[in-house]
Amino acid sequence: MDPLLLLLPLMLAVLVTLIGFPPLIGYLLAGFALYGAGIEALPVLEPIADLGVLLLLFAIGLKLDLRSLIRTEVWGGASLHLILTVVIAAAAIKLLGLLGIGLFAALPLAQVLTLGFALSFSSTVFAIKVLEERGDTQSLYGRTAIGILIMQDLFAVLYLTISKGALPSVWALGLLLLPLCRPLLFRLLDRAGHGEVLVLFGLAMTLAPGAALFELVGLKPDLGALVMGLLLASHPKANELSKSLFLFKELFLVAFFLTIGQQGLPNGAEIVAALALTLLLPVKSALFLALLTRFRLRLRSAIMATLTLGNFSEFGLIVMTAAIATGSMDASWLRVMALAVTFSFILSAPLSARSQALYQRVKIRLSGLERQLLHPEERPIRLGQPRVLIIGMGRIGSGAYDDLRQHYGDRILGIDHKQEAVEHHRQAGRNVVLGDATDSDFWDKVEHDSNIELAILAMPHHHGNTFTAEQLAQIQFHGQIAAVSRWPEEEEALYELGVHRVYNIYEAAGTGVAEQVLELSPHLPHRESGSETSRTASSYGNPAVPSASACPSQSKAALPTSAD
Repeated sequence: MDPLLLLLPLMLAVLVTLIGFPPLIGYLLAGFALYGAGIEALPVLEPIADLGVLLLLFAIGLKLDLRSLIRTEVWGGASLHLILTVVIAAAAIKLLGLLGIGLFAALPLAQVLTLGFALSFSSTVFAIKVLEERGDTQSLYGRTAIGILIMQDLFAVLYLTISKGALPSVWALGLLLLPLCRPLLFRLLDRAGHGEVLVLFGLAMTLAPGAALFELVGLKPDLGALVMGLLLASHPKANELSKSLFLFKELFLVAFFLTIGQQGLPNGAEIVAALALTLLLPVKSALFLALLTRFRLRLRSAIMATLTLGNFSEFGLIVMTAAIATGSMDASWLRVMALAVTFSFILSAPLSARSQALYQRVKIRLSGLERQLLHPEERPIRLGQPRVLIIGMGRIGSGAYDDLRQHYGDRILGIDHKQEAVEHHRQAGRNVVLGDATDSDFWDKVEHDSNIELAILAMPHHHGNTFTAEQLAQIQFHGQIAAVSRWPEEEEALYELGVHRVYNIYEAAGTGVAEQVLELSPHLPHRESGSETSRTASSYGNPAVPSASACPSQSKAALPTSAD
């Protein structure tokens, strides 16, 4: 094997990430470069690329919450956007053909519609990466964007299944019995542990009862991988399984992008065609913005979702690959689509990174798009008169709430951006409201008085805590602020933003274990009353938190609960 098959993708991926672009741009460029250098791809790359696509669909199935797809802004937004994009893109492509521009002149209507369909998808890989970096996967706009992406992926799988051109076997009806196998699959997953057996389980489910079984009865293997993921989605270990397969999926998808580049170097006409298709991106983004505001999202949520979805997708490449395999499209269009995807990422990455600043610049001019009757999650938030705010009601926030209730009684309020979490806490007797503190408009929506003495930032993502600390500084919050962190550099960043005390959750976990051991072992020496370890949950109960000028290393104390 030529070492360049590994070194060149690595070097280009590192290079593009250094300038702020997704690594898959580097993989696509590496494929073109390898072809140009005369280095042929190994035959083994093709099955690895296919496995990457199957794992991508299996992972989507694992995260698929069918309830999220029935929200009107999700299924309505995704369906209408796809139809409108296909129609507008087809009209634009036909116009380019009538003008005699490059490759467009020779396209019949069926191919025009296929190309428009491929352009309608947004990148799942790009969007998930952006949302995870911001910690916004559970925000309203993040959940809406992910729901739309899943709907698009379902449309793509449906196309891939139909594109086989052959009717499935009568035995395909037997697949309707697969849900009856869920108890057995759950039992196997329970016994798979947390190591390599769990990874092997995921690969086996993707390839055996997923891809192989569906292909055996005449259905597309991609659909089988998605269905198997969906069957396991409700298991408590589904998220862990998805994470365990993440690196394998990402690595195998590198092979997919390399095989795209190995189709050949684009010529001048193909580059012109890709640039022309890239001009459709503003139209695609404008459609998202218009539709999401019509579905009663606030302007900020609509803009953030639009910038996340405003690109072309790796699923467009998958659709084009399937179309070429059936002979309905010429192979040159795969190179065109690969270039268009690359150009879209080059444009989308800096815009997405500056999404908050862009919103601030356009919110007045575009305010007319916002509906008067907003989405239930976008309406004003009434906090009442709490003395303590806990932002982020995961395990850390919940534990802090329960400990502080002994001191503050009912004058504590938790805030969480997940509706199901809010309902769970209310059933447990906690006072929790729905809200997204990482939303720059959050504090504009909040109705509260000035009696809040302490704000605890207990969100699992560092970005969320730092962003909230910045917002508290902007509204001149006069109370004390405590926050959680994982790494020393996160602690320093929080102190610089005016947080009075930072709690390292890893140190807290160790302190908590030691304290419980001491409680269970009375014969062991007791801790000294003035020691650092004695200042744990009581630090939360005492509103006199040390000032921000305190030395960071002396301002750390243990959390009352384990890490999220």
